[in-house]
Amino acid sequence: MENKLIIKVSDNLDIQYHPNIKGMQIINGKNNFPISWLNTQGYCEYSLYLEYFKGIATLPTQAMTTGTEEHAKLEDKFRETAQASSFDDAFELSKEKEILSREMFVIDSKEGIRGFIDEIWMTPDEIVIIDDKPGNRAYISSIHQVLAYCLAFKNMIADDNRKIKGALRQRGTDNIFWSEEFDEKNEERIKYLINRMHGLFNGQKPFIPTKNPNKCKKCRFQSYCEEKAI
Repeated sequence: MENKLIIKVSDNLDIQYHPNIKGMQIINGKNNFPISWLNTQGYCEYSLYLEYFKGIATLPTQAMTTGTEEHAKLEDKFRETAQASSFDDAFELSKEKEILSREMFVIDSKEGIRGFIDEIWMTPDEIVIIDDKPGNRAYISSIHQVLAYCLAFKNMIADDNRKIKGALRQRGTDNIFWSEEFDEKNEERIKYLINRMHGLFNGQKPFIPTKNPNKCKKCRFQSYCEEKAI
């Protein structure tokens, strides 16, 4: 595969910062949130409220710090052999050659989501979107996150008949422990969840806290949370 560092994805977007929600942007008149928030939502919706609505800041956990460091190492190694390219050029080339990119930015102003794909394989036969995780268990929150990357990518490209697959891989290894085609069922599934997320941010739906005390014990917002299950 040819390594391509994709440095330009989209233009002509009207981007503003949300006045009340930390990390939220308003893009082309619509709220736009980071896709990584779907992983948090699957763990505990209420922690989204504490961090981004109430603005509670905590020190990163050891797992967060380790994850950031490992991502940086992989990115540095990738950049050693990667050639800079625009998204359009890399995507067009992938119709003839196999292309690999890391930390590729995707943005979907229609659905209101954005984020960085850990790794993407664009080949003449298919597109594989990979999210790296520290373990090898396919949590529903992790699946939702990679499905959202697939949706954003699909909405960025024009008519293209190649299949798009989402995959979860154990970080630092070649072990892909979950993979599914991004078909109509998965597209409907993730759109439903994204709509729920926008309902939370628009004040139309309440943030539901987890009822799992084990999650609460590990949560970095435990001391600030009035809804904890312990």
